[in-house]
Amino acid sequence: MELKGIVPRTWKKLRRVLLILFIAHFVYLILLRWVNPPITITMISSWVSLWGTDKHFHKTWADSEDISQYAKLAVIASEDQLFPDHDGFDFKSIEKAMKHNQKSKKIRGASTISQQVAKNVFLWQGRSWVRKGLEVYFTFMIEKLWGKKRILEMYMNVAQTGDGIFGFEAAAQQYYHKSAAALNREQAAMITAALPNPVKYTVNPPARITSWRQRRILTQMRNLTGDPDVAALVVAKLETKKTSKRM
Repeated sequence: MELKGIVPRTWKKLRRVLLILFIAHFVYLILLRWVNPPITITMISSWVSLWGTDKHFHKTWADSEDISQYAKLAVIASEDQLFPDHDGFDFKSIEKAMKHNQKSKKIRGASTISQQVAKNVFLWQGRSWVRKGLEVYFTFMIEKLWGKKRILEMYMNVAQTGDGIFGFEAAAQQYYHKSAAALNREQAAMITAALPNPVKYTVNPPARITSWRQRRILTQMRNLTGDPDVAALVVAKLETKKTSKRM
């Protein structure tokens, strides 16, 4: 009789805990529309990995207005050229990646900027169906609650840009001794070139693969703008296009 009573009480408490966690995570999601995240799981992991070394952890937040338009353009050109138009997922790229991964041992990703933000802010690194499922959920939520400008701003600040370095402001200070707002297109492209593997693809001194990727990104930036001098106008249009459509 006692066992029969324990099970319902345990289930009731578990449901209460799950409800509290659900409400808490939803409130956190909404708050992050205006409040910057204090830290992420990836940052904690990187910070721990630096213990006992001569390297230091660097993280400095910069608002969207304080980040070079060239940096934003470089990220969009390299990571997700359909960012202004999709709703969080690039299904054609996902399909191509799945076909490639079935034939090749070298895994190709197809994550959009929105998906990367969802992973970097709320989840952990690595590959698993559980994490991927949660990534889909958080991507959908931030697209609905944050908007494109906030998602891009978040990406520019939480993306790992070096060993123990997070965000373009910290990268600009460490590599070029200037603010993210002062980055020119070559510097912005170089930092962006390190994003796939910021520990291996060093910026200063630049690894060979980083320099190769920088050249490709600069070409993509020119293709998007036609003229690199109009980069600021193009990115401003990209940031406001989604909002204009909804209005």
